[in-house]
Amino acid sequence: MIDLAQLRSCTKCGLSVTRQRVVVGSGPSHAALMIVGEAPGANEDEGGEPFIGRSGRLLFQLLDEEVGLTREQCFVTNVVKCRPPGNRTPTREELGACRPWFLGQIQDVAPRVVLALGNTAAKSIFGFTEGMAAVHGRVCQLGDARGLATYHPAAALRGGPSVVDVMRRDLLVLKRLLGEL
Repeated sequence: MIDLAQLRSCTKCGLSVTRQRVVVGSGPSHAALMIVGEAPGANEDEGGEPFIGRSGRLLFQLLDEEVGLTREQCFVTNVVKCRPPGNRTPTREELGACRPWFLGQIQDVAPRVVLALGNTAAKSIFGFTEGMAAVHGRVCQLGDARGLATYHPAAALRGGPSVVDVMRRDLLVLKRLLGEL
């Protein structure tokens, strides 16, 4: 079990100097679905929860429409727990510093399915080397859990309806996985 006090005071990387707060994650302690993004953005760094901005609203709208799940039914976190300055992609060192915290969360929550959002999360969690266009919707094994990746909702906000359509199809795969387990 991860020590939340230790996590909230972590100084394992340089992000500890620039963050407002550590964004641990939120949701039921034993949720069937764990949703994992890259790192907190400005809204999350300020508000202390993952996916509380525009991207989060789109994500949970799609999740409700395609899977029938609400935010309150999912555990939501990021592979990196502190906001990189300017919302840049986390470095390899930052990902490595947060990896034990993230792996501890997977052990603690023990989800049946893990949904990785975006390239950074998908590569970090599943070890993918290809980009999202090649790996989205692909079902993987992650210990006792199953997993898949889809586009980050921020990409859908930038990319428009075609990216949203791909996310919807991937969420139907997620719905099938949840129904099988």
